[in-house]
Amino acid sequence: MFNRKKEYEMLNKMLDDAIAGEFDETIYDESELSKLQVKLERYLSTSTISARKVYSEKENLKELITNISHQTKTPLTNILLYSQLLEEHADSDDIKTYADEIVIHAKKLDMLIHSLVKMSRLEVGIFEFETKMESLREIVRSVVDMGNKMALDKNITIRIDEELEGTAIFDKKWTVEAIYNILDNAIKYSYIDSEIWIDTFQYEMFAGIRIKDQGIGMSEDEIPRIFGRFYRGKKVHDKEGIGVGLYLAREIVESQGGYIKVRSEKGNGTTFEVYLPK
Repeated sequence: MFNRKKEYEMLNKMLDDAIAGEFDETIYDESELSKLQVKLERYLSTSTISARKVYSEKENLKELITNISHQTKTPLTNILLYSQLLEEHADSDDIKTYADEIVIHAKKLDMLIHSLVKMSRLEVGIFEFETKMESLREIVRSVVDMGNKMALDKNITIRIDEELEGTAIFDKKWTVEAIYNILDNAIKYSYIDSEIWIDTFQYEMFAGIRIKDQGIGMSEDEIPRIFGRFYRGKKVHDKEGIGVGLYLAREIVESQGGYIKVRSEKGNGTTFEVYLPK
């Protein structure tokens, strides 16, 4: 009975050490362990090595992503700067047109690199969301301020429910980005002179934000695909964008314990509902 108790204590300690990441097979004497203990020892040794390898790879990837972000920033800034100078000093319409194209594509490349860095960080779990109880009203006000100019350029009216209310638990900075990506999508694919409505809703376990547009809409079978990386519908290739906004929105929301629902109909607009935990 005493020996069995001692073995249980040994097994328990081995598991505790493994959970804490401090397992070291050299401190256990195989001659004193049962066959089960020996097998467990080998399993825990393998698991510990695997965990350390995953952690090391994650740190290496984090460093790589950071380096890519830093190393591309200066060249892109210089390309934009010199192309703008070229625009200002162009002595012919052709040169000005070429300079305009350089600016447009440099900005697209800059946006793509930033998006790829964010995607990578989200996918490998580098981000640590600082979630706390926040106001949905403040989120809505922030994203509308960000999207107003783009909406005005298409004469789109953004209508906000006067009774915006509710709170939820989320990281404010990243949730603003997620909601803005959805509003940006709504503006891009809405008709000129149309309207977009934004309101909030509350349930027992979730609260959220609803964005409804009068845009081109989509078929039911296309809805699951819009959250894919770089997905763009066949009819929207003439619109600006690289197809990562909705992907990032979903990743950000789901990483915080929320989810997104979509309803749409071709030619009759789309409604996005973002659910955040309370």
